[in-house]
Amino acid sequence: MTVDLEGPEPLYEQIAAILAARISDGMYAPRRRVPSEAAICEEFAVSRPTARAALQLLGKRGLIVTVRGKGSFVVDDPSADRPEP
Repeated sequence: MTVDLEGPEPLYEQIAAILAARISDGMYAPRRRVPSEAAICEEFAVSRPTARAALQLLGKRGLIVTVRGKGSFVVDDPSADRPEP
């Protein structure tokens, strides 16, 4: 997947959507590391602040957690902890 440099959606949102789809598809398993900021910069040819913003957005959406000095990791399925209604 690629980002649309001319599109109306900000690059960090496009990257976050791509990474979220990979999480949803199981490419990045729960409790496993997602690509680093540097890896995102290289893959999508974006600046470090753009890569950081994409990861922060995923964190705000509850898809990943970032551990300082360790990296960013996919959270367990939040629906797995909730009992069925």
